[in-house]
Amino acid sequence: MLIRIDADSSRPLFDQVAASVRADVLTGRLGPGDRLPAARELAEALEINLHTVLRAYQQLRDEGLIDLRRGRGAVVSASAAPLADLSQDITALVARAAALGVSPATLAALIKETDA
Repeated sequence: MLIRIDADSSRPLFDQVAASVRADVLTGRLGPGDRLPAARELAEALEINLHTVLRAYQQLRDEGLIDLRRGRGAVVSASAAPLADLSQDITALVARAAALGVSPATLAALIKETDA
């Protein structure tokens, strides 16, 4: 598993870490039961603050993508399994929106407003 961050980006580092994990779940590189690196190890590898990694993990936990277990670390939750199936649908939706001239920000706002 490769977590990617861009120190020059205006996007917060914790959000970049969370987005990288989310992308790996969407593409199927991470599946239910897979362990994420220990927060301390990941912080050292990325040369970022431990609390930045912990905040990313907490965000992913709040989204239901990972389970945080004391002494066992972060594990991809079973509820993340359907996300890999959504990958093609998301790609198609983004392409359709672009073809219609809908900006990514507008598409995201529309999705947030939609109650399923």
